[in-house]
Amino acid sequence: MSSITDQNTNVSITNRGIEVTAADADQRERWNGFVDRSAQGSAFHYDEFLDVVADHLDATVHRLVGFKGQEPVGIFPVFELRKGISTAVFSPPPDMGLSQMGPAMLNVDKLKRRKAEKRRRRFIGGALDWIEDVVDPSYVHVRTHYRHQDHRPFVWNDFDLSPRYTYVLDLTPGKDEIMTEFSSDARRNVRNTDDDAFEIEERGIDAVADIVDHLRRRHEEQGISYPVTADFVSDLYRNLPDGTVRTYVCTVDGSYASGMITLEDETSVYRWQGGARPMGDVTLPVNDLVDWRVISDAIDRGKERYDLIGANTPQLCEYKSKFGPELESYQAAERGTRTMRMVSRLYQRLR
Repeated sequence: MSSITDQNTNVSITNRGIEVTAADADQRERWNGFVDRSAQGSAFHYDEFLDVVADHLDATVHRLVGFKGQEPVGIFPVFELRKGISTAVFSPPPDMGLSQMGPAMLNVDKLKRRKAEKRRRRFIGGALDWIEDVVDPSYVHVRTHYRHQDHRPFVWNDFDLSPRYTYVLDLTPGKDEIMTEFSSDARRNVRNTDDDAFEIEERGIDAVADIVDHLRRRHEEQGISYPVTADFVSDLYRNLPDGTVRTYVCTVDGSYASGMITLEDETSVYRWQGGARPMGDVTLPVNDLVDWRVISDAIDRGKERYDLIGANTPQLCEYKSKFGPELESYQAAERGTRTMRMVSRLYQRLR
């Protein structure tokens, strides 16, 4: 069972040997190291990323961390949002273009199944107890990373689960073998397009506004709001470690045609924002070319995976699947009153 030892944000919850608390200054210093050591850790978990999101949302971020003695066992960042008398907790928060976050386990890979499951159950259970006791939210919504495969701790804590999907391309075979898994039209587009007909550059922070404006316009044409702002992405670019946020721009005849904003961590590159229908009367397959450039650069930097971020919309799936990725699933876990569950509609905007 869990026991509570304080009544503020310094609360420590102990769940059968696993102590869960909000990260202190020393643990904040070590936080990104925890992210990089976890199979479920991602660029979206990084300390600086959490700060920028909280600032733009006007939310409170709680970096929950669990220990078994001196050994770290897991991290779980959550965002507290208050509106009037209602309080909700999200991981990740809505309306920021984020699809996965949730808990990330540490030091479980070498454990036998029974011990690994106990540790996961106790850490997540303790973290959920901390949220309940400290924040006391009316609604909780968590979207796990696709590499988090055991969602039973949420079920055992009265959460309802809904499956979500993403595509992930394994980069370890190398460029030649990866290309053989592309659809015939994707291979043809990459191999046969005249190199002199386009230019793709990694542009830096100066390209953020062009890419975000392109995406906003394409969403507006479909009557869909686009929540990501250039200010938000630019703040991420400035605050995250160098190379975590990258911008790619494709120009045709010297004019902007399309672009991509990626995020990356120790092992993965995330196709975060971009890939909209090209601007102007461009007939070249510019998005295929941009994706191939991102893939090629990621392989050159020794990355292992390319997460195409989302496989939940048929039209987008048709495009993304032609690169030969694996279909991966994750879960949306929610708990709250019937009225507050209406908040979950916000999440349906994510791809």
